[in-house]
Amino acid sequence: MDLHLVGGGWDDDLARTLYGGFVEAAARRAGGRPRLLLVLMGTDDESLAYHEKFVATLGLVGGHDLVVERVAEGSPFDLTTLAGVDGLFVGGGPTPEYHASLAPAYPRIRELVEAGMPYAGFSAGAAIAATHAIVGGWRIDGVPVCPEDSNEELEPVTVVPGIGLVDGAVDVHAAQWGNLSRLVAAVEAGLAPGGFAIDECTALVPGDAVVGRGCVWRVDRSEPDRASSGVEVHRVRAGQ
Repeated sequence: MDLHLVGGGWDDDLARTLYGGFVEAAARRAGGRPRLLLVLMGTDDESLAYHEKFVATLGLVGGHDLVVERVAEGSPFDLTTLAGVDGLFVGGGPTPEYHASLAPAYPRIRELVEAGMPYAGFSAGAAIAATHAIVGGWRIDGVPVCPEDSNEELEPVTVVPGIGLVDGAVDVHAAQWGNLSRLVAAVEAGLAPGGFAIDECTALVPGDAVVGRGCVWRVDRSEPDRASSGVEVHRVRAGQ
């Protein structure tokens, strides 16, 4: 599957590095200029202003026709918008709301991606791509495992079935928000079998390559013993 998962963050100088591969993959699928669907959450003024960052960033890459689907919070995503598109980009914002709106479409999205349609996810869009989607929370068994600011208005770390494009979980804003520790704790607690934590301005792309300016942290379960919590963490820097 052709996946491009971005951990959040903004840097115009990295637009082509982070998103160029996604646009190129969609162009190959289209056999020419691709039609991209950008799914964004929220229709209020603040959300609409935030959405312009995505439109502007993809505009810096160019070479595509962009269709923007803005979903009102609490409303279901319209499956018919997936017809005739060559690539799907799911943006960032309130992760629980993205999950609630898009969950009925997960089987169809998975079917299209398995058939060759490239998928890009930014922050929330990356998190819900996983089999085990971390949609928020900052405590496990009442104990803090990451900064409270990462809570997404949830207290317990909450893991739900995601689209299923990535085995395990994907957490985002890893170094910047302290969310690496949330993924480590979730894996140690058995909420997810493993996963990736992605820094801002950094993307995990096909071939498990890392591009951008940060790191992707791979978290796996290991056999616990007296000297180990039963979790292994491996860091891959961009460009390695």
